[in-house]
Amino acid sequence: MRTAALLMLAALLPGGCATPTPAPRVPTPVIADGSERLPVLKPIRVGPHSWYVEGLPGVASQGNQGYNSNAGFVVTPAGVVVIDTLGTPALGRALIEAIRSVTRQPIVRVILTHFHADHFYGLEAFKALDVETYAQVAAIRYTDSPEARRRHAQRARDLMPWVQARDRLFTADYWIDGHAGFTLGGVRFELTHLGPAHSPEDLIVQVIDDQVLYSGDILFAGRIPYVGEADSREWLATTARLLAFQPRVMVAGHGRASHDPNRDLVLTRDYIADLRARMARAVTTLTDFDTAYAAEDWSQWSRLPAFEDAHRANAYNIYLQVEQEALQGDAQSGDPP
Repeated sequence: MRTAALLMLAALLPGGCATPTPAPRVPTPVIADGSERLPVLKPIRVGPHSWYVEGLPGVASQGNQGYNSNAGFVVTPAGVVVIDTLGTPALGRALIEAIRSVTRQPIVRVILTHFHADHFYGLEAFKALDVETYAQVAAIRYTDSPEARRRHAQRARDLMPWVQARDRLFTADYWIDGHAGFTLGGVRFELTHLGPAHSPEDLIVQVIDDQVLYSGDILFAGRIPYVGEADSREWLATTARLLAFQPRVMVAGHGRASHDPNRDLVLTRDYIADLRARMARAVTTLTDFDTAYAAEDWSQWSRLPAFEDAHRANAYNIYLQVEQEALQGDAQSGDPP
């Protein structure tokens, strides 16, 4: 694994005096006829300096070319800061085109909220611009991990040619430990680690002057969240911490930006709490997952986007988590499992 700098972001600014090593370029993915078709991403303004592009509902698929997540960017007089880079190299290039439709200011920094495929596979396009990339230190070994290789192979199968096996997984140049803040072009940024929640490295980005907060996947707006191996118990606690920031606008990792975060964050919180309560009952009564799942009425959630794709897997993952929590509780109390 290559050496990376671990530092507080404030130490670099203003002026960006630390320069990362330029990354090698990777061949451009092409579609079957040899051409490349980039989707047109529509920038949506949520503050004087703050913008985002909104991914399509549901999971990443051939139909949406992997475009199911959001990314943000902040335009300052000294350059552009990008928050997440979308889910394929082609989408990364499309995001650059979307930024260019708003400003000719140079793109100078990328901040990754977390290392899930739909949020950072577009980083290749930004590495070609030699921008500096920052992320939270909990993800420092992710791109060299078996899980990263497994996920990349799955994406190459499901999203070919938008993701290809030959694509390189790029990582951050600089790693943030704890809280960090910086000012660029007179615009103030605050970065706060709120993981483990949706991921161990969950990082939120606040644009202080705009009262805009980019939450990454701690918040899913208007759709079923993806649980995966998230720590659902900590995720619930994190939703309360996130609301305490009281932004004017919160840009979720998926779905429309929220102008009422207290209302919209409730959906993610209540969904996870409901799954935990139902799966805890099953574990307490020693009911196996398939039986418990089939016996439940899921109509409260079934009309939301991504229900068919994500809900059963979410329930199963939380069942396993609650089961493990119960076993750990028994072990600590001295009771037999």
